[in-house]
Parts: sequence; structure tokens; C-alpha cells
Amino acid sequence: VVSTQSTGEIMAATGFDEAPVYYSDSLGAPIMGGDNQLNLMTVQKLFKDFIREFHDVNNIYQYRDELKRQYILGQYYLDVSLADLSSYNEELADKIIKSPTTYIPLLEVAAREVADELTRPRPVEEEEVQDIHVLLNSPMSNTAIRDLKSDHMSRLVKVPGIVINASGVRAKATSLTLQCRSCRDYKNDIPIRPGLEGFAMPRKCSASTAGQAPCPLDPYYIVPDKCKCVDYQTLKLQEAPDHIPTGDMPRHIDLYVDRALVDKMVPGNRVSVVGIYSIRKNSDKSTGKRDKITAGIRRPYIRVVGLEVDSSGPGRAANKYTSEEEDEFKKLAEREDVASVISRNIAPSIFGSEDIKRSIACLLFGGSRKRMPDGLTRRGDINLLLLGDPGTAKSQLLKFVEKCAPIGVYTSGKGSSAAGLTASVMRDPTTRCFVMEGGAMVLADGGVVCIDEFDKMREDDRVAIHEAMEQQTISIAKAGITTTLNTRCSVFAAANSVFGRWDDTKGEENIDFMPTILSRFDMIYIVKDEHNESRDTTIARHVMKIHLNREQAAVEGEMSIEMLKKYIAYARAKCGPRLSESSAAKLGHKYVMMRTSARDHEHESQKRLSIPITVRQLESIVRIAESLCKMRLEPFTTDADVEESLRLFQVSTLESAMSGTLSGVEGLTALEDQEEVRKVERQLKQRFPIGSQVSEVRIIQDFVKQRYSERSVKTVLNIMIRRGELQHRMQRKVVLRVK
Repeated sequence: VVSTQSTGEIMAATGFDEAPVYYSDSLGAPIMGGDNQLNLMTVQKLFKDFIREFHDVNNIYQYRDELKRQYILGQYYLDVSLADLSSYNEELADKIIKSPTTYIPLLEVAAREVADELTRPRPVEEEEVQDIHVLLNSPMSNTAIRDLKSDHMSRLVKVPGIVINASGVRAKATSLTLQCRSCRDYKNDIPIRPGLEGFAMPRKCSASTAGQAPCPLDPYYIVPDKCKCVDYQTLKLQEAPDHIPTGDMPRHIDLYVDRALVDKMVPGNRVSVVGIYSIRKNSDKSTGKRDKITAGIRRPYIRVVGLEVDSSGPGRAANKYTSEEEDEFKKLAEREDVASVISRNIAPSIFGSEDIKRSIACLLFGGSRKRMPDGLTRRGDINLLLLGDPGTAKSQLLKFVEKCAPIGVYTSGKGSSAAGLTASVMRDPTTRCFVMEGGAMVLADGGVVCIDEFDKMREDDRVAIHEAMEQQTISIAKAGITTTLNTRCSVFAAANSVFGRWDDTKGEENIDFMPTILSRFDMIYIVKDEHNESRDTTIARHVMKIHLNREQAAVEGEMSIEMLKKYIAYARAKCGPRLSESSAAKLGHKYVMMRTSARDHEHESQKRLSIPITVRQLESIVRIAESLCKMRLEPFTTDADVEESLRLFQVSTLESAMSGTLSGVEGLTALEDQEEVRKVERQLKQRFPIGSQVSEVRIIQDFVKQRYSERSVKTVLNIMIRRGELQHRMQRKVVLRVK
């Protein structure tokens, strides 16, 4: 937008109290001098020479061959590296970086002309050559969103971030045809600048016919049938979490993508975009005086001309591996103790918890996803729950898994709602239409979602992830949007007991979860902070060593985190093991034995298990065996895999299921001791009604006379006091039965 008059002329002509007059060329035609036009023609010829003549050391003309191949396949775009252009002609690359709006169209015209030469003769229906979309990738350093200033305006920039929102695909005109309502005069092929700048319709008809009345103001309307359009999409890019200074809110910027770049990014992708830092008019519908005040204020956005989806960094794994890395992976897989090596590298700074670490290794590798002939699927991802005392490094393990998983999302139970974990339907502020935004489990598709403080979640929110954990989909039917989203991710959750610390005497009362959610976890560990002098000494020494030698402790594992992450991603992508026939027969037999022992236990205790043993648990053991096989990159499981998976299941879920018994209370383990405790409790309740007060010494003497052990009587009294059935009175001498 240019001013046609100086301020003095305006004041002289129209009065000093009126606003200045601005105008722009209504047809958007570029104003260029002859020398400038000649210079641009020379640049265009250089671009053509670059596409035709650039070759590598093996004399492969990569851009010429690529352009011909893509055009024949019907993909009308060409990837150009600015590094190659700079090595061919440094001045051309510099011109594109400093003035991309001028020189990128010339590069596209040059590519179109070269495509015209390369693809002749074309079929009869395709004689007209198509426009070529040139995509740029640049080796330039990244610029953070918060570092974009006015100096970068209209220059090429490279910005990293996370895509958090994507609009639908819409059409934008590249050339317009206008017609006058009054005289029916056409204005053909008016070019529209790319981006979000729009087009100002001419106010007056330019066709003047002698003897006719002039056309009224604003006579033109757009003829849709004669306009040329391209697809475009707007996205919102947010700063990556690791680039945000502590205490700051993440910044956002809008992206404009068109043609070949449409639908290449989805919310949740970490990307580096190469684009032109541009401005557009504020979308606020302000009128009158406010419009004059904000005349020079514009909102920035990036017109994307190149795109690279990041595969490195936290929460992402590389998709490409060098031959040296693959050889290293195969060498590691051939080791007999590969499962032990990997589990030792899971959070090496945390002492002990060998079985839990091996289970975490199984969770990271995962089983094999199976699609049945009838269309149903069986999940391959393993879910793991840690229940137990505070201070047992549960959250640290979760943080480590988020760091080394191929795709990792960490969330806390209290700060997560059902919509935040699954998906939400929101109204788009610009289009006023309902759009869907994926939550943590949708963004973690193909990876692991870590949920800390799982017990602090509301019950309604926990129910929302039932479908996501077993069927691995989320069904949405809200605000006219009916769809299904994939959530093919593992769930790694940590929770505390109902009483804060695990209380052995309360048994299953420690677990405040419904059997419906517990049966969806493949392995459940109860982590207790037990007092053991030798173990406490070892842990204290280990913690002191970490604090004294931070640098050495960081490299304690045999593999680096990057190497572990790459190996996990490689195994998940390349290997999908299955059960062998011998393993399957062995597993079926063991499952029947497990169900029988669980039934016998329920019959003895006359209580249902709080953690049920169902067919889901059989599938869990299959998945664990497959993940152990996947660590060795082998196609079929062995008997050793089945044995190890059964052992892991035994030390995790089965032990947790049996935790409702009194084993472990005061060292009582024998069945006859448990039976004695039950008899004492039954007699005590029969002899002392609710509300009665009895001396504690008298109770103990009375039961000892009946040949019961004093230890069993004291145990029963302690248990009933902890349950709130008995209360001490009169300086702990008398016991009152409350309920």
C-alpha cells in the first residue's frame, strides 16, 4: 500500500482535519521498470539452467529426473534444496532467502517450462502443462517463534514447533474473472497474490462506452466458473515445550499451506517449517475511528514453502537408520542376555526394581497387533500399573519412559479430564464451526501415555479411557461430529494406596479401582517401602553416589538413551513375532492352572478377588512373551519366553490379586495360623456385642485359656482397631466395640 500524496498536499487539497488518502492498484499488477524486468528474466533463465544442469558427483541430474518422474506420476511438485542451489550459484540462493516473494514465483515458472520440455509429447487430453509447486528445504538454523521480529518480515525463516490445530481444506482463487453488472464487461485472469492477503475489488468500471451512462459504484462481481483455484489450509504452530523458558506461556503462530503441502501435517506432529514471514490484516471487525487508528497494524503468519516432520528430540524416534546402526542392532539382538541388558538400561540411576524394569522394557517393545479375518483386532500394546507407597520412584520411572518411548506423552491424574485424555469438540473461533481436538491418548498414538497420580482421577474420567485401553479407539458423537479416533498406545500408570501407604492388614481395601479398569492392565505391581537394614544401606550408598558423581551416574547404563530409543523404534517397526505351537500349548495349560488356583483361593477366603483373572490376562501373557521375543528380533516365541512371561505375570498381577489375604501380617504365613486368626475374630464378635467394654488383658487371658496363641489374639485386636471396629479407652486398658 503506497501513499499517492505527501502530507502537505493532502492538507492543502482537502483540509487538515481529514485522514490521509491511500490507494492500491486494484488489479494487483506488478510495477516494474525495464531494467528490473530484464534482470528478472536473467534470474529465471539461471533457475532453468539449475534445474536442467545440476548434478552430483555420480553425474546424476537429480532435479531434472525427479521433475520428469513426478510429472508422469501426476504429482506436480519439486523438492529443491537451498544447499544445492547455493553450491550451484550462491547469489541465487541469497536472493531467495532475502526476497522469496519475488524469486520463488520465478523458480516455479522455470520449473514449469523445464517440465514442458521434458514431458513432450504429451497425451491429447493433457496437452496443457500443469503448474509446478516448488518446495524448499533449507539447512539454515532454526528461529524460535518468540525470536521472530520485524527484521524477519518478508524473508525466508525456519521455525520449529508442534502443530496443535488444523483447519479443513478450503479453496482459494489464484486468478479471478470479474464481470460488471451494468455493462456486462469482463475482466479476465486477474492474478491474486498467494497467502492470506485477499483482494480488493475495484470500485469503478473501467469500460467507458461513448454515449452511455457511467456504471454505478461497486459494479463488479466474481464469476466463479472462470476462476482458477488451489487448495489451502491454515494451521496453528506452538512452541516446543523444551524451548519455552520457565514460567512463560507457549507462543503460537498461524501457518498457511497450499497445494502439495495440504494435509501433510496433523495435530501432534513436531515439525520444522520453512516459510515466508508475512503479515495480514487483523480479522477484528472494527469500524469507524478504530479502523483508522489500526490502519498500519497487521498480524503475522508464515506462508509455508517447505516442511520437515521432525523425528528426533524428546517424544520422537528416528525413522531412518544407517547401515552401521542396523548392524549394531542385530549384534545386540544376538546376545543371549539382551532382555537383561535392556532392563538394566531402564532408569539406571534408580536402584533395584529389576522385575518392574523388565516389565517396563516389555511395555516399550510391545506385543504384535493382530487383525482377525472378521475385521476385529487384538491389541499388541501392554498396559502397566504401579500401586504402592510414596517415595518408591514411581514418577521417576514414568518420566524415564516418556523420554525413551518412540512417542511419549506425560500427564498427571488430577490435572487431566476425560476430554483432555481422549478428545474434545470445540468451536473454531474463526469459522464458528465445531472442530475436534485430540487429547493425550490420541497424540500418543503409536507410543506410550504415562499417567501419574492415577488414583486422584475422578471415576467418570477413568471410565472414559476404558475403550481407549482395550479397543484402542475413541468414539465421539458430539455436536454433529460422529467419528472414531485411533489410540494405539500403551498406558503406564502410577497410583498410591487408599490410605497413602500400603496397609497389609487392610488387604484389598487398599485398592480403590473397579475390576473393569484393573482387568485392562496386563501387569499390576504393588510397590512397598519395606524396612530392611542391608537394603536400606545399599540404597543410601547408591543415592549418595548419584549426588556426588552426577556425570558418572548419568552414563551408568550400557547403552545411551538415544541408542535405546532407536532400538525400540527399530524393533517395533521391523518385528512382529507370533506364538509357536509348543508355546501356545504350554500357555493354555498354565492358564487353566492359574484359574483353578484363583477359584480355590476365592473358595477358601469366601471373597471375590479384587483383581480378576480373566481371558484378558491370558492375552496379557501372550503379549509379554511376544515383547520378549521382539527384543531378540525373532519371528516366533520360545518356551523360555513363555516361562519368563509367566514369571513376570506371577510376580506382578497374581501376587497383587492375592494381596487381600492376611499373609505378611506379623509374619503369619502358615494356613493354620490364618485359620486361627479367623476363629479368634469370629468368637470375639460373637461374645462381645456392639457397645460393650472389656479389659484387653482379660480378653487375652480368656483366649489363652482356650489354647489360642497370645500372638493371634493381639493380631486380631490390632486388625479390628485399624478397621475402626474397636477403640481403646481409659489409657488403652479397656477396649470398646464400636461396630
